[in-house]
Amino acid sequence: MSKTNRHPQTDPEEKVEKTLSNAEQFLEKYKNILLYALGALILVIIIYFSYQELYKKPLQEEALGQMFQAEQYYRTDSFALALNGDGNAYGFLQIADEYGSNAGKSLPFYTGICQLQLGQYEEAIASLKKYAGNDEITAARALACIGDAYVELGDLPKAYDYFIKAANYRDNDYAARYLMKAALISEEQGNTADALKLYERVKIDYFNTAEGQEVDKYIARLHPES
Repeated sequence: MSKTNRHPQTDPEEKVEKTLSNAEQFLEKYKNILLYALGALILVIIIYFSYQELYKKPLQEEALGQMFQAEQYYRTDSFALALNGDGNAYGFLQIADEYGSNAGKSLPFYTGICQLQLGQYEEAIASLKKYAGNDEITAARALACIGDAYVELGDLPKAYDYFIKAANYRDNDYAARYLMKAALISEEQGNTADALKLYERVKIDYFNTAEGQEVDKYIARLHPES
């Protein structure tokens, strides 16, 4: 009969002692590295919070203070003053140069609208494309304003694309206005089928808007028997 070799069972306490011993050896061997790593982590945390509290936060507050006067000019349609400043307070362009993203996500939007109103269409497109705010209405309006700028530049296909993007961005009553703009471009380019489709969409989906109340005359112009 063959004999089976059997290993004696290891005492659990012996296992624990061995594990603790290995851990102690590891710590002893790498304690300097671990201390340096811990110190570096603490230093990074201190630097981060110091940057946030002592530099970034005050800079953001200063930028918002500068934005206040520029926004006041914007709200009164004083677009040149809002964009370029009045000699005492900064305009949106100076705020962007001085503070960058610390001035808030709305800065490219305000800048682009002012440029659009002042006939600086290419600059307006560049500014509005930088807008990355979360407000649904403002985001859709930024897309539509890019479309307006392309209309002024004579690039109707791009204008059409941006009006459609604006209309599809979110389903709200403002979409009717953007659809009407896209439809008028289709009409101008001789694509009456697409124009009718867009007018019908306004009539069905946005009947209670001002555009929805007037769209029948546009449909009748292209489709008299309707």
